[in-house]
Amino acid sequence: MIKGELMDKNLKEITWSQFGASIDMLENAIKVCPEEVWGNAPGFYEFWYITYHTLFWLDFYLSESPNNFSPPSPYTLSEFDPEGKLPDRIYTKDELLNYLEYGRKKCRTRISDLTDEESHRHFVFGSIDLSIMELILYNMRHVQHHTAQLNLLLRQKIDSAPRWVKQSKSKLNSE
Repeated sequence: MIKGELMDKNLKEITWSQFGASIDMLENAIKVCPEEVWGNAPGFYEFWYITYHTLFWLDFYLSESPNNFSPPSPYTLSEFDPEGKLPDRIYTKDELLNYLEYGRKKCRTRISDLTDEESHRHFVFGSIDLSIMELILYNMRHVQHHTAQLNLLLRQKIDSAPRWVKQSKSKLNSE
């Protein structure tokens, strides 16, 4: 492969198909969550906060560099607080669905535009030192991990949770 050439199209489509499915599963959990489960208090184990945490790190790990990351408004860098500061307020379902869509587009673009050279570049932040390609897989696992937590909360609170999604509902190069 020529240095800087786009990565194998099939590999990128497969990666998006699975990462997109993880994002779709997160979206499904958010959409079915009733207000009484969403949470109305600050707390690390509230549905809204687990959702926000997942979306913040999805966004961050898709960034070109950890040094110039800034989440879109109204979100803050509270996730970086070493003492575990929570966001200044509880985010609404609509706000977090908008952040999810932002993350989905960022993810699709990141994978679509990835070159072979870029996939080998390292992303270093705290204890994270991974190639961009491995960071994409790590990020996908993080989304899936917290989506499973949200589905467990739904199962415990309303005895229902969204079904498994085997592939993304959208293709890599579609909107």
